Amino acid sequence: MSKIYSFVIALIVWGMTITAKAQPIAVQNAFPNVGGFTQPIFLTHSGDGSNRIFVAQKNGLIYVFQNDSTVSTRNTFLNISNKIVTGGGGDERGLLGLAFHPDYSTNGYFYVNYTAPSPLRTVISRFKVSSGNPNKADSLSELIIMEINQPYSNHNGGMIFFGDDGYFYIGMGDGGSAGDPGNRAQTITEKLGKILRIDVDTTVGAQNYGIPPTNIYADTGAGAKEIYALGIRNPWRMSQDPVTGFIYCGDVGQGSWEEIDIIQNGKNYGWRCYEGNNPYNTSGCGPQGNYTFPISAYGSNSPDCSVTGGYVYRGTRRPELAGRYIYSDYCSGRIRKLYYNGSTVSEEQILLTQSSILSFGVDQQNELYMCANNGTIYRFNLNTSVGITNNNNNAPSEYSLEQNFPNPFNPTTSIRYSLPQISSVKLTIFNSLGKEVRTLINTTQTAGKYERQWDGRDNNGQQVSSGVYFYTLNTEDFTDSKKMLLLK
Repeated sequence: MSKIYSFVIALIVWGMTITAKAQPIAVQNAFPNVGGFTQPIFLTHSGDGSNRIFVAQKNGLIYVFQNDSTVSTRNTFLNISNKIVTGGGGDERGLLGLAFHPDYSTNGYFYVNYTAPSPLRTVISRFKVSSGNPNKADSLSELIIMEINQPYSNHNGGMIFFGDDGYFYIGMGDGGSAGDPGNRAQTITEKLGKILRIDVDTTVGAQNYGIPPTNIYADTGAGAKEIYALGIRNPWRMSQDPVTGFIYCGDVGQGSWEEIDIIQNGKNYGWRCYEGNNPYNTSGCGPQGNYTFPISAYGSNSPDCSVTGGYVYRGTRRPELAGRYIYSDYCSGRIRKLYYNGSTVSEEQILLTQSSILSFGVDQQNELYMCANNGTIYRFNLNTSVGITNNNNNAPSEYSLEQNFPNPFNPTTSIRYSLPQISSVKLTIFNSLGKEVRTLINTTQTAGKYERQWDGRDNNGQQVSSGVYFYTLNTEDFTDSKKMLLLK
């Protein structure tokens, strides 16, 4: 009897294994009834709990529709085609970025990045939603935040986003042509070839923005105060992982190497001295130790040629991809993954090949989408062989702050908390003397359960010493603190 029982169990397990393996990772049209798009360069959400999707096109149009696979109607949220300069095919100019203010539900502000003519320049500007229609922006509400002249038509960067620190990040290419002929990426008085970080909630003099105090040149006259990181070639797409806080950047290569970088305050990522891990033009460059090299690089060999930076997967359709960075290459259409643990990279793998991916984006539930050059918005197919519990729509009944785990810890610990409603959230680390060490979160978040890791670094990216630390969660209606111990 025991042999028969064991045989039956083995058959069941074998059957379950076959079923699980029968669902390879694939992509599907996320919104088959809403119509095609024309060069969709970005997808995002407004963070206001409305569960809407916003799709920006290179030609200056932004569409909005409900996040429902059966949706068949969409509205034109904003049309700035009269403000931009662009072209067909691989022209790198146009509407390039879209980001909603963390307090959009209150102030109605959102931001765009576009290239304008005469003179050719990057424009970062703010618009406001219409007071009478949530699916329509006020096209007359534009406030220009920043303008940066562009010497050539390519390498405009394009990505803008709000970090978890509440500041506004801008990815700027090196100004174009080839090989960075003006060495702008290494020139600290230039904004080109940089990751910029500004505070759009304050103004300084005639500027419609302020400078975060921890920017590398914030308190010196040595370089542009907006610079957060330098030595960048063309950061078309970058994103911040909401769990680890790492900022991943896909920096498009010159012709030999495509790279993935972890962007940190004050770091120099090497271009034009280096392309990937390899020397490119080291004339006038410093020692190799002055530069931060990519966590991953792959050759720009046909069919690959141009990296499309993506997101760390935090969705629920493919649980086996959780924590993996998903990105692509525009020319080959290869969708790739890698896992970065803070020091090393593993699981580098090509998942599948699809139509050229222009961009990635996420919805309110952190589900991942792919904007393809064929006009389709894709998402991963659902893995029904793995138990999936999606509690994103089940708001917690009360605020809570959990004890970190592990505790004691070295080098990383996780902090979890719950929000019963949309809230302005600040999660801060203090030392035993009450001095602020690190701000992990300073933004608005919708109702839900959250997890954030701390890697033992302060606001300047420096490792702190062993000892007792406290973390505090503050919202409009809740405050709580807990103690933790860092042991080295």
